[in-house]
Amino acid sequence: MQIHVNHDNRVRVGEEVAARLSTVIESYLAQFGERITRVEMHLSDENAGKHGNSDKRCVLEARLANIAPIAVSHQADNLQVAIDGALEKLQHAISHAIGKLKTH
Repeated sequence: MQIHVNHDNRVRVGEEVAARLSTVIESYLAQFGERITRVEMHLSDENAGKHGNSDKRCVLEARLANIAPIAVSHQADNLQVAIDGALEKLQHAISHAIGKLKTH
């Protein structure tokens, strides 16, 4: 599973943090590891560094074998909550998509 961590110019993610995020993503989605070929993470600050409610955003896109790409996003007051929310949504969406395959 390839994992790419991207960020906008208002959110800085160094190589060390990107590596830790990749590890978190990989372990969180390990149950689907054989099916997932690539995961893209996009982190952004929606209001240019001004403080506000739900201004941090995490978008995750997973590419799976024989399934259309699945994308989810979550916004929160801080990046950690946005990442956690997006991971939960992605895990649910992938489970749902795979479940649909098994019933057809």
